[in-house]
Amino acid sequence: MPHLRMYSELAHWWPLLSPPAHYVEEAAYFRALLRRHRPRPRTLLELGCGGGSLASNLKRDFALTLTDVSPQMLAVCRAENPECEVLEGDMRTLRLAREFDAVLVHDAIMYATTEADLRATIATAALHCRAGGLVLLAPDCTRESFGQHTADEDAGASHADGGTDHGGEDAPDGRGLRYLEWCWDSDPSDTTYQVAYAFTLRERDGSVRTELDVQTQGLFSEATWLALMRECGLEARTVSDPWRGKIFAGVRRAAT
Repeated sequence: MPHLRMYSELAHWWPLLSPPAHYVEEAAYFRALLRRHRPRPRTLLELGCGGGSLASNLKRDFALTLTDVSPQMLAVCRAENPECEVLEGDMRTLRLAREFDAVLVHDAIMYATTEADLRATIATAALHCRAGGLVLLAPDCTRESFGQHTADEDAGASHADGGTDHGGEDAPDGRGLRYLEWCWDSDPSDTTYQVAYAFTLRERDGSVRTELDVQTQGLFSEATWLALMRECGLEARTVSDPWRGKIFAGVRRAAT
């Protein structure tokens, strides 16, 4: 994986960038999806858990195993979720030699930027899911949905413009973070788009600095997602999602 500053030297700022409180509604959505599955999942593996903010809202309902490739993010995750199993591993190559009732890959799936990386990540999810279990893949966007929100709100916006976002929080110790996120697709013929994050960081002593992290993320059609899931032994379908429009659900087929 490429070097991403947000998940390495800036990782300790994660609780002010994307704290558990931001995931309450989304966690409720995933909880409802998982509870509707039969048999109801008890064990859940999350690939690419990051700082564990989503997991923090799910750990009361499932026995969680949380994995990520970044040791710095795992340190944040362990501090937030000390009662959970937390393991270092790449979502493309992780092999735990055990199966779970369900596997979730949240927005970390966006760092699969080639079809080979996406297939490898889906294969990891499928291999760790028991027969009849549920795999949930929740990309931020697909080729079809990228830029849709911007185009709906601004008739003059190019489809290549994926839009902007902003936010941030303050800590009781005086630290603070504000960010601006800007997405665009410089080459609509490939499987990636670009994301720039500008962070303004205030330290405890009141000093302020800015940091920049420019990333490349993956962009694939719905048909590609579904085809790769089926290749990996999943009965795949799209599921309506309040934030992204659609996510992908797959039931692991029994071995023949």
